[in-house]
Amino acid sequence: MPLALLALAVGAFGIGTTEFVIMGVLPQVAGDFGVSIPTAGRLVTGYALGVVFGAPLLTVAGTRTSRKKMLMLLMGLFIAGNALSAAAPGFGVMMTGRVVASLAHGAFFGIGSVVAAALVAPRKKASAISLMFTGLTVANIVGVPGGTYIGQVFGWRATFALVAALGVVALLGVARLVPDTGRPPASQSVRTEFAAFKNAQVWLAMAMTVLGYGGVFAAITYISPMMTEVAGYSEAAVTWLLVLFGIGMFLGNLLGGKFADRALMPLLFASLGALSLTLLVFTATAHDKVFAAITLTLIGALGFATVPPLQKRVLDQASAAPTLASAANIGAFNLGNALAAWLGGLVIAGGLGYTSPNPVGALLSGAALLLALLAARLDKRTRAARTPAASAAARVPAAR
Repeated sequence: MPLALLALAVGAFGIGTTEFVIMGVLPQVAGDFGVSIPTAGRLVTGYALGVVFGAPLLTVAGTRTSRKKMLMLLMGLFIAGNALSAAAPGFGVMMTGRVVASLAHGAFFGIGSVVAAALVAPRKKASAISLMFTGLTVANIVGVPGGTYIGQVFGWRATFALVAALGVVALLGVARLVPDTGRPPASQSVRTEFAAFKNAQVWLAMAMTVLGYGGVFAAITYISPMMTEVAGYSEAAVTWLLVLFGIGMFLGNLLGGKFADRALMPLLFASLGALSLTLLVFTATAHDKVFAAITLTLIGALGFATVPPLQKRVLDQASAAPTLASAANIGAFNLGNALAAWLGGLVIAGGLGYTSPNPVGALLSGAALLLALLAARLDKRTRAARTPAASAAARVPAAR
């Protein structure tokens, strides 16, 4: 494994911790600022929307900058945002800090995916991408539970101060280990990058990302009150439940990376279908401690089994200009987060209970499965149209 992949994983670890740790300390943040749980859930939505807009904007802004330098600048922005969150005197400033930190998220993963894929042979691209995202999944095994525990013992501000420190470590790792390949090729101009979006399959892949990954966040955004108020766990037990979710993410990500290089679309069909069913079942299993823990682990595994294949599909469909499309797909993951957190807050605020976001998530993931089937059908139609044309060309005698 190239050491540069380790550096990218370190950055992913820091970003993953700040993205997900808010779920573990959501009740503390809400109580400190005197807002409701659904209102505090807007911190998830705000972060996600920051990723959606920051991913393409910062990627375009860095088109003529070396990828290593851009990764370092993005980590600096990430550090500043988390430091602001830690010191926030009010909810509005806290939201600002979350948005500032989120602006770096999409561009870091987007540029990092391109760098990771370029470091290995073509047949190992999905595996390389999954290794970078391993930092994100390990964050959910170590960083998020650890941050939740620190937040419960020392206060949530200490959690975000620790996340800022993680950003410093990630910045040093990128500076030390990621090779400086200079500026991107001149052929990869802003216009060229935007041209990738003329391909309908790129849009379909990103729509699958929004809906499929959004299904996971519909349930996970409100996992802390769901597990304490419905399943009957203590507040301290949420830390260990997040560990289980993180372990599921870790295993799902590795398996997704391995099988996406062999059978990308079949993997998407299986994982999205199983994810939709598991989210629906979670509405019932959330009332039992043991089954709730098992289901939560499965949701993590199935949700992250979709990440490497979805990211690789976007890179494949936008192969001529992958950087912006890759970053935009990271934004799509977070657009799904924002949509799911908002919808989940709506059904909870409507009095439907803390398990009500689960069927919402099931519908979102089921819709992603339908889009995957549509994309595969379009692929088949395109191949069928090309085959007769190629055969006809082969029958034309060569000019003498």
